[in-house]
Amino acid sequence: MMLCETQPRTVIPDAIPITINSPVTLEKPSNEPDFFEKFIVEPGTRVKLNEIDPSYKGKYESEAQALPAVSALLQTIDTLHYVMHAEKKNSLLIVLQGMDAGGKDGVVRRIVTGVNPAGCRVIGFKQPTAEELKHDFLWRVHQHVPGKGEVVIFNRSHYEDVLVVRVHQLAPAHVYSKRYDTINNFEQLLMQENDTMVLKFLLHISKEEQLMRFKHRLEDPTRRWKVSESDYKEREYWDDYIKAFEDMLHRTSTRHAPWFVIPSNHKWFRDLAVSQIIMRTLEDLNMKIPAPAVDIARIRNRYHAAELKAKAS
Repeated sequence: MMLCETQPRTVIPDAIPITINSPVTLEKPSNEPDFFEKFIVEPGTRVKLNEIDPSYKGKYESEAQALPAVSALLQTIDTLHYVMHAEKKNSLLIVLQGMDAGGKDGVVRRIVTGVNPAGCRVIGFKQPTAEELKHDFLWRVHQHVPGKGEVVIFNRSHYEDVLVVRVHQLAPAHVYSKRYDTINNFEQLLMQENDTMVLKFLLHISKEEQLMRFKHRLEDPTRRWKVSESDYKEREYWDDYIKAFEDMLHRTSTRHAPWFVIPSNHKWFRDLAVSQIIMRTLEDLNMKIPAPAVDIARIRNRYHAAELKAKAS
């Protein structure tokens, strides 16, 4: 598990004004496509992943063309997360799923650069431990969900228990099939009891793109640490994973915790789409900087007295 806990940054981007007790208002580009609406999986929808182009890139032709938009989105996310961290009324859980080499680590790096690390955690879920297997499948997950004011990113998640478990037949169908409703109830609990927004991203790449990324790992000495024997073994189950993903999307994309299928063959477009959806979600929370909890006038007088004393010494 990874924790992005470092010294907090206190700088707020000057380009976006923030006022106490007033909602943060942001200027929206009039010609920017709405990726939230384009990539959301409407509840009850049956998605066919082979009908979604993983190389889609919208109006953007290159990374260089998209980079200014990504930078602006990350700056806005930073501002909105600053307000969330100060207000401590809401939280955000970001779930990342996808095939091996689908770009989950890349999204984590991109998003973490756009939030205050004092209010961000990244959790990577691996094979359950012996202790975790003694409990229900959500036991190991619940302790890592965000507290108020936090953003938490799950790099893989509780959905492994309806994906890997299904594909490798680690539990019978009557066991894992009940977990869809349990997951929906769990995510609804997070919203109702802790005002946690849940955004879930399936990073959609082609089988050819995956193989190319495996090749890059082999050829790049700085990336060989990522090479695993399981990469190619899991690749043999590609079609089974596609079916498992499609059922997951159908049964667990809800109004309170929607899934988004993000075309991810182009890493830069993936980052653009994910960033915009996160920005829009944070913006819709209508957050405000809280009023000071102390007497600012009294504290200011104490500061000036200390300043005078320091100058006199």
